[in-house]
Amino acid sequence: MSPKQNKIRVALVVPHIFLHRDIISNVIFSPGTLALELAKGLLQHDVDVTLFTPGPIDTVVPNINADMSYFEAELAARGDTYIDLLKKHPFIFVSLARQVQSELISQAYQRANNDEFDLVHIYTNEEDIALPFAVFCKKPVVFTHHDPFNFMARYKSVFPKYSQLNWLSLSLSQRKTMPQGTNWVENIYHGLNPDDFTPFTDTNERDYIAFLGRIVQPKGLHLAIEAVNIYNQTAAKPLKLKIAGKHYSDTEKDTYWQKQIQPKLSDTIEYVGFISDLKQKNEFLGNAKALIMPSTFDEPFGMVMIESLASGTPIIGLASGAIPETITKTNGILVDKSESDTETAQKLSQAIANINSIDRQTCRNDFEARFTLDQMCKKHADTYRKLIK
Repeated sequence: MSPKQNKIRVALVVPHIFLHRDIISNVIFSPGTLALELAKGLLQHDVDVTLFTPGPIDTVVPNINADMSYFEAELAARGDTYIDLLKKHPFIFVSLARQVQSELISQAYQRANNDEFDLVHIYTNEEDIALPFAVFCKKPVVFTHHDPFNFMARYKSVFPKYSQLNWLSLSLSQRKTMPQGTNWVENIYHGLNPDDFTPFTDTNERDYIAFLGRIVQPKGLHLAIEAVNIYNQTAAKPLKLKIAGKHYSDTEKDTYWQKQIQPKLSDTIEYVGFISDLKQKNEFLGNAKALIMPSTFDEPFGMVMIESLASGTPIIGLASGAIPETITKTNGILVDKSESDTETAQKLSQAIANINSIDRQTCRNDFEARFTLDQMCKKHADTYRKLIK
């Protein structure tokens, strides 16, 4: 441990409305899980962390919340839960959420100005609210964003105006979506607790390829389906594609599941549902021959890839976004995207045929060398200290 005088006080601000115990268990929100793990892990690196979240959340560190009473009164008047309102009236939900987020960020800046904290870390995708007011905070402020910066209009229209602020990237690829000259203070890959994932490194024959993630078009599930079908046309022993994740068939604007995925389900293309339990996820990945990651957009990181490596399972992925920063010649196979989906699927199919050449223990070793939770937390703590100095 560092000397006591090296202790620093950090406000870790996660303004996304999903950071509330009444919401988090019903949604997919990996940045929230990461924030909770980061808060806990920083304690091991002499950082006194206070976690700012919109609503109360289960955490081992002090937790400061926004005033949710007016939001809750609106829900009570409608007879809705948070998720009900999000589905029925997303514009109203977002409007109320951003009011809460603004108050939370304001409170963190004010407390820092009162010398309660040495640094403020704004951690999730609502930091566009925090950007213009960072100038009023007397202590260092640093920002982490979890999407490609050019992914949505409300991000790409404002983030370049504040490129001089302190920015952390999730990957070197993510940096390419911000203007040249952005003030990057560090690149910090995500990490996982090694004890949470048992490595499945046995040599048993495995009969399926795993897809795990949100079932939306940019994740490329349609390419994975076509790749497995092509492979099975000539394979002596057919493989299954097992699909785990959340689809959005209840969303009017998203017809991807109904039109491109559901009609292709078969004996070999199987949807197993949404997996939230960590042990089940570990087993799903560990018992797979490979994880397939055919994302067609610029993935800023890709948590499922390091979950796969932690489980001892190699990765097949398209060379887009940060995927090439995770996949190496010893832990998986990278595939270049072709002009046509069929050509891309054929390349993925060839990778499936060659994936047995990857050693599963090497996958786990690579995870331990590059992507542990402690490495992630230490790098944050070191970066905080540099900014405070």
